[in-house]
Amino acid sequence: MSAPVYKKKDFMADQLVRWCPGCGDYSILSQVQTVLSKLGRPKEEFVVISGIGCSSRFPYYMDTYGFHTLHGRAPAVASGLKVTRPELSVWMVTGDGDALSIGGNHIIHLLRRNIDLNVLLFNNRIYGLTKGQYSPTSEQGKVTKSSPMGSLEVPFNPLSLALGSGGSFIARGIDVFGKHLREMMMASDAHKGTSFLEIYQNCLIFNDHAFGSFTDREVRDEKILYLEEGQPLIWGKEVRRGLVLDGLALKVVEVTDEAQILVHDPRSKALAHLLVELDGTGETPVPVGIFYREDRSTYGELFQAQIAESRQTLGNGELADLIDSSDSWTV
Repeated sequence: MSAPVYKKKDFMADQLVRWCPGCGDYSILSQVQTVLSKLGRPKEEFVVISGIGCSSRFPYYMDTYGFHTLHGRAPAVASGLKVTRPELSVWMVTGDGDALSIGGNHIIHLLRRNIDLNVLLFNNRIYGLTKGQYSPTSEQGKVTKSSPMGSLEVPFNPLSLALGSGGSFIARGIDVFGKHLREMMMASDAHKGTSFLEIYQNCLIFNDHAFGSFTDREVRDEKILYLEEGQPLIWGKEVRRGLVLDGLALKVVEVTDEAQILVHDPRSKALAHLLVELDGTGETPVPVGIFYREDRSTYGELFQAQIAESRQTLGNGELADLIDSSDSWTV
C-alpha cells in the first residue's frame, strides 16, 4: 500500500490562530504542519497533546486528533495514549512554565520511562499567557510583574534536566531557523523513545529579544554552533573558533588545526553534559542540534512484552476472577 501524499495545508485547521502578531509560535506551527505532511503516515494516526499556555493552543490549529489537557498534565495524557495505542504518532506541545513548573514531576518521569513520543518544549523564558511573570527558565535577576525587584531563582536548564532524567534524545532548535528546526523535528520523529526538543521561541510582548544576542542576523554566524555528528565543533564566519577539552571542561580556541578540535558524538553523554552548559556568554557559542541520542528499549516495547509473557504463562484471565482473587468486601 502506497504512503499517503499530503501538503502542509492538509494539516492546517480551520480555526483562527490567536497568537500575538509576530509570535515565534507561528513559525513553529508552520514547521510542524510541514513536517507531518512529509512523514508518509495517514492523518488519523497523528495526535497533538498540550497542557496550558500560549503554546498549548496548538491542537486547535492542527487538523489532526488532539487533546488540550490540564496545566502540566500533558505528559500523563500523552503517556497513557501512546501506551494503549502504540501505533499512533503522538506529539506533545508544552511551554517552559507548563512543563517545568507545575508539570515538572510529570516531565522527568516521561523522560526516564522512554515512552515513544515527541516533546516540543517552547522556551520563551517567561509566562506569556498569564501576562509576563517570570518562569522556571527566566534568568536570575529578571524583572517581571511577579518579580519587580528581580527574580531570586536560578533557572532550570531544560536540556540539562532532560539529560539528568535519563532522556534518550535531546535536541534544540530556534523558531527563526526554520530549515534547521524542520530537520530537528524529522530527527525527533525518527527516534524510537522520548524525543525532547527544546525550541527557543520569542515572546515579543512580554520578553522580546530574549535570544537576540545570538539569533539576530548580524551576530548569529559568530554565536551559533551547529551540532553535526562526526563534525568538528567549530563555528564563526569572521573568526573561526572551536572547542577543545581543557581538563574536564570545554575551552574555546581559535582554529588553526581542525585535527585538534573536538568532534561531535551525540552518543557521548559526558560530552552532552558539557555542551548543554554553553550559553553564549563571553566567547562561548550557543549550540543547536542533537546533543544526545541513545538507542534503548521503549516503555511501550517492554510493556507489550510483559503482557505477552503474562498471557503465555497465565492465559488471558477473567476480570471476575481477578476481583475475587484476594480479600474483597460487599458494601
